Amino acid sequence: MIAIIDYGVGNLFSLQSSFAAIGQEAVVTSDPEIIAKADRLILPGVGAFEDAAKKLRDSGMADVIKCEAAAGKPLMGICLGMQLLLEKSYEYGEHEGLGLISGNVRPIADVIDKDLKIPHIGWNRLIVKRQSPLFKYLSDGDCVYFVHSYYAADCDKAVTAVAEYSAELTASVERDNVYGCQFHPEKSGGVGLKILKAFCEI
Repeated sequence: MIAIIDYGVGNLFSLQSSFAAIGQEAVVTSDPEIIAKADRLILPGVGAFEDAAKKLRDSGMADVIKCEAAAGKPLMGICLGMQLLLEKSYEYGEHEGLGLISGNVRPIADVIDKDLKIPHIGWNRLIVKRQSPLFKYLSDGDCVYFVHSYYAADCDKAVTAVAEYSAELTASVERDNVYGCQFHPEKSGGVGLKILKAFCEI
């Protein structure tokens, strides 16, 4: 069973539907007991880093997630959920993340061409930098769907794939049992379902 962590932020039920489409049971929950019984965890997220990080801490979910990750349970952060896995964000200030993966969240405006639109919205090809269990069913040239104005930086050792948007922006990260996708698998059609299927087999 997959626990989709509910802390008031994220596309919870579209994720749940995506898991149902691949025949996997997923529950949306903020109950630590259910989370403890789950085989895998999903940390979703949309919106502002500061608000989401505060909700994680205030709900007690930050400590629960750290505990489960430390015990070796597979954890995947999606979009803002991936950014929350990092140490710090510089989105409208300086804000502490979960620190499960070394790195920081920085504005894409600092690295992309000035004439490109922000946020970065749309389909981009995944450029694999190193193999990951998440990519076991993917083919060269597969595209996924992004919506973001900030990206994971200073995390080269953890990067498994990037996307080209005049600069190489981090698309996915990995450290031991902790995984992150800047893109939305639940909005990425068949390719996204393959990534979720692979996660369920870790």
